[in-house]
This record gives sequence, C-alpha cells and structure tokens, in this order.
Amino acid sequence: MKIKPKLRLSLGLLFLLILLQSLVASRNVYRLKDETANILADNYNTLEYSRNMMLALDDIGKPSARASFEHNLSKQFGNITEPGEEQATERIRSHFNLLHTSARPDTLPALLREDILGLIKINMEAIKAKNEVANGTVNSAILWIVLTATACTIISLTLFVNLPGNIANPIMELSESIRQIAAKNYSRRVSFDRKDEFGQLGHAFNAMAEKLEEYDDSNLASLLIEKKRTEALINNMHEPVIGLDQKGIVLFANQEAIKITGMSMSEMIGRSAQELSERNDLIRALTNQAEPGSEGVSKERNLLKIYADEKESYFEKEMVDISIVPTGEKERVHIGKVILLKNITPFKELDSAKTNFIATVSHELKTPISSIKMSLQLLQSPGIGTLNMEQAQLIESIRDDSERLLKITGELLNMSQVETGNIQLNIQTAAPEVIWQYALDAVRFQAELKNVDLSAHIEPHLPAVRADLEKTSWVLINFLTNAIRYSGEGGQIVISVGQDKDRVSFMVTDHGQGIDKKYREKIFNRYFQVPGSQKSGTGLGLAISKEFIEAQGGEIGVESELGSGSTFYFKLAAVEVAQPA
Repeated sequence: MKIKPKLRLSLGLLFLLILLQSLVASRNVYRLKDETANILADNYNTLEYSRNMMLALDDIGKPSARASFEHNLSKQFGNITEPGEEQATERIRSHFNLLHTSARPDTLPALLREDILGLIKINMEAIKAKNEVANGTVNSAILWIVLTATACTIISLTLFVNLPGNIANPIMELSESIRQIAAKNYSRRVSFDRKDEFGQLGHAFNAMAEKLEEYDDSNLASLLIEKKRTEALINNMHEPVIGLDQKGIVLFANQEAIKITGMSMSEMIGRSAQELSERNDLIRALTNQAEPGSEGVSKERNLLKIYADEKESYFEKEMVDISIVPTGEKERVHIGKVILLKNITPFKELDSAKTNFIATVSHELKTPISSIKMSLQLLQSPGIGTLNMEQAQLIESIRDDSERLLKITGELLNMSQVETGNIQLNIQTAAPEVIWQYALDAVRFQAELKNVDLSAHIEPHLPAVRADLEKTSWVLINFLTNAIRYSGEGGQIVISVGQDKDRVSFMVTDHGQGIDKKYREKIFNRYFQVPGSQKSGTGLGLAISKEFIEAQGGEIGVESELGSGSTFYFKLAAVEVAQPA
C-alpha cells in the first residue's frame, strides 16, 4: 500500500473511533438526562403536593387550609404516573369529602395522614426503582465509554509506535546513505523491501550510487596520473614547498624542503606538523599557523634566516590556507595549507648594498651642502658687500634648495639606520612640555609665512616620559611640517598633549583635505605619498617617524576622514605620575 493511502486510512480510522466514542457518550448522557427529568417531573411533584396537603391538614379547620388542601389534591389528580397512585389519591379525596359531612370528623385527619403517607410511599418506591434504572444506565455508559476509549487508545498507540517509524526509519537510512555517498563511499546501498514510495526512492538511490561508483572507478586511473604529474611539478620547483591537510598532517614536501629541514622524506610525509616541530626548530617556524580566509585563501608572509647553501640565506615564507565549497554545500570547508619559501637572499644582498650606498652618498653629500650653506651665509654678510635684489633672490633660492637637499640627505641617513637596525637611541626622562614646546618653536616661522594658526591644548600635571628627546621632537616637527604643508592659507593646527592611561599621547590635528580610507594603512610605508597630493618630499618622513617611535616602545597612528582633516598621533609610556602643585 502506498504511503498516502496508508496515512489516510490510519488517520480516518482514528477519527471514526473518536466519533464513535463521542456518539456513545452523548447517547448515554441523554438517556440519563431523560430518566432524571422523569423523576423530577413526576415523583418530585407528587411529594411536593403531599407535603402541602400534610401542612394544610394541621389547620384543616380554617377555610384557607381547606382551600390549600383542595388545590394540591386537584393538582395531584393531574400528576398520577405510578401504579396504585390513582387509588391512593381517590381515598384521600373520599376521606376529605367525609370531613364535611361525617358525624365524627376528629378521626378523619388521622385517616387522611395515613392516606397521604401511603401516596408518599408509592412515589418513594418509584424514585428508588428509577434510581436503580439510572444507575444501570450510568454503568452501561461507563462500560461503553471505557470500551471505546480502550479501542481508541490501543489503535492510537499502535499508530503512534508504528507510523513514525514506518515513515522516519527509511528517511534516516536514506539520509545516512546520502552522507556516505557525499563522503565518496559509492558502494553504499539502501534496502527498502516495500512497495510504496520509499521502495521506489530506494531503487532510484541505488541506481544513482551504482552509476557514481562506475564513474569513480573509471576516473581513478586519470586521477592517479594527475597526482603523479602534480608531484613531479612540486619536486621540480626550485623553492621549498610543504603541504599540510586540515589536521596538520604533512601531505607532501619537495626536495628543496627536505634539504633545508635536514630531514628525510619518510620522516616527514604522513607525520603531524606538531610532532615534527617538537624536534625541528625550522619546522616549528614554518608551521606557525594563520587563520583561513573567508574567500578560500589566506596568506601570511614573514622573513626567515636559514643556513643553506653553506651560508646564511634569507627566505620569505608564504603560508596559503586553502578552503573550498564542496559540491552541494553552502559553507566553506578548510582542506589544508601550503607553505612556500622564496629564496630572497640575492635581493637581500642588493638591498643591503643599496642601503650602504645611500648611507655613504648621503653622508658624503652633507659636507658639500653644509659648505654651500656656510658660503651663502658669508655672501649675505654685510662685510662682503651689498647685494642687489636679483642677487639676493638668487642666494635665497640657493639657500632653500640647500635646505631641501640637507633635509633629504638627513632622511636618507635616518632611513639607512632604520634598514640596518642601527638606530642609536639616547633614552632619557623628558617632560612632555619640553618636547611639544621645542617642536612648536621650530615650525612657528614656517606657520607664520603661511598665516597658519598654531594652538596647543596641554593637560596640566602630565607625567614625564622615557624617550629620545631629539628623535621624538623630530617626529612631532615632521607631523607639524606636514600639517602646515597640507593646510590652506589661514588654516588652524592644534597640538594636543594628554595622558591616556599609562601613556602620554601627542596629537597634531589639521583641517586639510584628509586622507582617503584606502590610503591610511599605507601612509607609514616608505616612499609612499598620497596620490594627488603635492609632492615636496621623499615620502620617508612618516616611515622614519614610525621606526623612531616603535623603537622606543611607543605607538603611532593616524585618524582621518576625506574632507575633514587628519589627526596624527604617537603615544609614549609614562614613567611617573606628576603630583598636583
């Protein structure tokens, strides 16, 4: 039988049983109601009339009592329902009539009471008999209701136990089989030995699994060929490559990776990276994990110094986390990662040569530039002679160019120190007021030339900081110089110095054009300048500032919105809390 007719039959039978129970209960309730109504309508009225006649009999000598007796007696003649009730009522009427004519009326009330008690007795026996009939009806109703309820319960329990399993068990088996097929277990089959829709579904599922198994077997050879081709490509790469699965098990490693790790192929393949890292420092450094990316690939790069090819070599590690969306799924699944090492030793050597060259050239240029400045000062001296306007303008132009060249060579020297890691810091305890006042005085003339207003908001009683006074002041001057350069004529720049928890923050806020969000992360990169801005420097000032502040354990950053100006800041650790004066 099909599932739909089976469900209709089961639910229809349950509905009919519930309807039958309702009909049986209703029929018996109505029977009990009729029998109770008969007792009330017939016997209760007779008892009420008899009671009223007994009360009237006590004052029978009064006209009102006689009238009440006659009224209730006439009602009783209209309510005769039980056997013997008519004769008893006739006796009461005959004795009542004798009460008017008898020579001995004193004995008649006793006879009337006896007659009335006889009438009451007849009705009480009738009530008892009807009560027994009602009890029988109740017992019969209870029996039928219990029988129908039992039948409904048995059938409902049968449906409750069998019907869900009859439907759910095949679905559960089919779901498990589908999961097995999704896990590439194409030999999985379902066995639905039934003639309904589940049987048809099982037959279709088994046919699909059989086709998938045939397809998988037919592609196994080509997959093996592709696997060998991939292994050959990886082994012929000149850079070390290591592959891990989602559990951190090493899947493959080429010969270059084997050579730099000093391990054999058999020691690496199939082993956990965590296990290998416990006995190999290089593996520990290589398997430093990055979080998988939402788009399927996450990259983490850092520099490693490894002794290879009988010398110290530099490698750039790139860890690529790979995730895919399986067929039929919506969520990405992390399947592993690939570690790539790129030998950048030649580039590192070139970079070192470039740094040394820049440092040498910059240092050599400072001497002639300083001589040019000194010569210019001598030319401007009154003792040499008076200069005409063209000569003065020419000398001023030469002086500006000399200042610019001196600044550029200074920045290049600072950058060469940064790149070689030879930043010389003279850390000392310094008051924040000294730093900001020195920077403000250094740029005040430059601000006045552009009619830019410089104001300072300084919190009182600031703690001292541990800093290189010269380099920290240089950073703040660089912030102010940039702010003046990008502020319009008559603009305003604010220096703010305040305490931020256990640090002292220095902020420079301008109201210039601001920095687009996409350029904010690059603003501290070397040689970077915001596209469209006026190019008047080397693009090294902020990069050097970042290195100077971070070398002192500080924090540097920028907050900016396009069209709303910028706030450059750095924070240095406070060394003491100043006491209020």
